Amino acid sequence: MGLVESKTFHSVFTIDHPVINDRLARLRNKDTTSADFKKYLHEISLLMTYEVSNHLSESMAQIETPLETIDHKVLKNGDPVIVPILRAGLGLSDGVKDILSASEIGHIGVYRDEKTKLPKEYLVRLPQGLDKKDIIVTDPMLATGNSLCHAIEILVQKGADLDSISCMILLAAPEGLEKVKSVYPSVRIYTAAIDRCLNENAFIVPGLGDAGDRLFGT
Repeated sequence: MGLVESKTFHSVFTIDHPVINDRLARLRNKDTTSADFKKYLHEISLLMTYEVSNHLSESMAQIETPLETIDHKVLKNGDPVIVPILRAGLGLSDGVKDILSASEIGHIGVYRDEKTKLPKEYLVRLPQGLDKKDIIVTDPMLATGNSLCHAIEILVQKGADLDSISCMILLAAPEGLEKVKSVYPSVRIYTAAIDRCLNENAFIVPGLGDAGDRLFGT
């Protein structure tokens, strides 16, 4: 139980937690309703946030309590910016926001072309000052890795420091991890599980199907 770093991929961590494992089993179940899928995904995101935020830098600030003035640890860069990759990333980002309530939210809209398997961008809305912020990117499924690489590229173009970017992923395929780490080796990736492989349609197996469709009932 705890945070387990991959022996194959640098800065890739699996969060092994009994409740996360249980809720992930429920998400995988083909009979789970859309409403329950959303609930279980939210519960997982709450638990994952504690580990994903564990590396955030701290500094000392002077705080005046009702009794005296003290030096106290605070987040050096404030609450991180949360960037869900639309649309399925919203299922994780709400939980992160519940914990890190002062976070700004950015959105990157990307869908996968079913023929080429390459990402197609349709929306980018990001806060200013990314160079001074930690960033948590949320996306339930890391399959080919193309969408996540595209999102990271956008963030870097907008001024983000690669070392400030962490990714919260529900399920990852080895092929996707290989892709992302070959391009962005310093980016931290946190996942609930690393599945076996991609099938011929570039879906994660055993997986849980299309997270966006199951989340939104489409």
